[in-house]
Amino acid sequence: MAPEPTGTLQRTATGRDLVLTRRYAAPPAEVWADLTESERTARWFGPWEGEPGGAIRVRMVFEEGEPWTDMLVETCEPPRRLELRAVDEAGSWHLELVLTATADGTELALIHHLDDSADPGMVGPGWEYYLDLLGAARSGTDRPDFGDYFPAQQEYFQRLG
Repeated sequence: MAPEPTGTLQRTATGRDLVLTRRYAAPPAEVWADLTESERTARWFGPWEGEPGGAIRVRMVFEEGEPWTDMLVETCEPPRRLELRAVDEAGSWHLELVLTATADGTELALIHHLDDSADPGMVGPGWEYYLDLLGAARSGTDRPDFGDYFPAQQEYFQRLG
């Protein structure tokens, strides 16, 4: 069964935010470790090297050719908020990850602050895929197939924009 897209698009004073959320039956500190410890990010996004709280390089192991991407950690408030900026061949990325404790665990909100030229249909399916990779890594289940996300979810996200 193909995964259903969950992202929303919110208008802000400075543009548009693509927001995707997931819930985990784990405390925020545990989910924070999945987002910030290189050996754990390697399971769902890619390992990183560099200075925590500064410039890092992330190896995109689930992308063709496994390219390295330079990122700048702009805000790091454990275990609550992580803000990153990256520039690569796909464009400029301004990302924010916000963790909120809930009665049964943690809610993670991934916020991609879109620039004017960004097409939600090109980025939304990828974030759905990566968040589901995180869920699979956390639960020890099989990794999802990117083909189930793109281009299958592209139209959904384009309608948001």
